[in-house]
Amino acid sequence: MTAPLAAVLWDMDGLLVDSEPLWTVAETEMAAALGRTWSDEIKAACMGRRLDTAVPIMLAALDVAHGPDEVAWAERFLLDRMVGLLSTGAPVLPGALDLLDELRAEGVPCALVSSSFRVLVDAVLTDLGPERFAATVAGDEVAHAKPAPDPYRQACERLGVDPARCVALEDSLAGATSATAAGAGCIVVPGPHSGPVPGPWHVRGTLVGLRHGDVAAALPDRH
Repeated sequence: MTAPLAAVLWDMDGLLVDSEPLWTVAETEMAAALGRTWSDEIKAACMGRRLDTAVPIMLAALDVAHGPDEVAWAERFLLDRMVGLLSTGAPVLPGALDLLDELRAEGVPCALVSSSFRVLVDAVLTDLGPERFAATVAGDEVAHAKPAPDPYRQACERLGVDPARCVALEDSLAGATSATAAGAGCIVVPGPHSGPVPGPWHVRGTLVGLRHGDVAAALPDRH
């Protein structure tokens, strides 16, 4: 028999909060500053990735130099712009708070596992309520970012739980790959910018109506 659900691991951007439109504003402005045009195709290629791995992909796709100086400039541009945009808040996606609060009431701890840097994670947590999460992992706190398993492994270590008894909620291929590689189950809720998210995970159209039992059903097969 499969062991009970020990924890639920939440991605942030595009899954928990609707911050992707804000990222698109920052990315479009960055491209314009370089004399280029942002596109949905470039965004899809970067979804779920940490800034230092996403920026070289962005710059290469924009056909501009992407050496260390250019990458550092673009990272700073995007980070500073996102801090400003998030200062007014990012909408919580429908169904997220209902599930978070149900899990908390039933004693199932949640962790926030984001590719965003700590300064952005903390800005979102201020609005969400940090008490909803027993642990948080930011993108600049792991050696290897999503799609590597490090972020989800670190979250499980902080919670003191076995990844095989956890389920991650994700919206991107990089994030789902990371969670699965860490040994967790995964439910993918693709957003409008996610691009294709093929893989061995459960897929939902929305978080609305998702409950404890639905999440537990996505635990890895232990047989």
